[in-house]
Amino acid sequence: MKSIVAGRWPVTATEFVELALGIDLELFTGSPTESAMDRAARLDVAREVLADLWESDPETAAYAESLLRALPLKQPRTTGRRTRRAAVRRPVHERAAVAA
Repeated sequence: MKSIVAGRWPVTATEFVELALGIDLELFTGSPTESAMDRAARLDVAREVLADLWESDPETAAYAESLLRALPLKQPRTTGRRTRRAAVRRPVHERAAVAA
């Protein structure tokens, strides 16, 4: 049996949820590449959409709210450590001079 939502054929499970519920999942889950300013703006819009959803469709609102709580995307962080470089081998005569 094929799944058709609103005359469209979703390819992935994410597309199916977006079509079935009528919400954009990325609005509630975010993107790993978003900046802090983008994240703040996205969360403001998500809260407004969530407030409207509670009035019109409480079941979908509960799902969207769980996305906000359960799926925070972690921002990639730099560790402050340099990447490991390949060992540089010195010529034999330099190693002998250092050992002496």
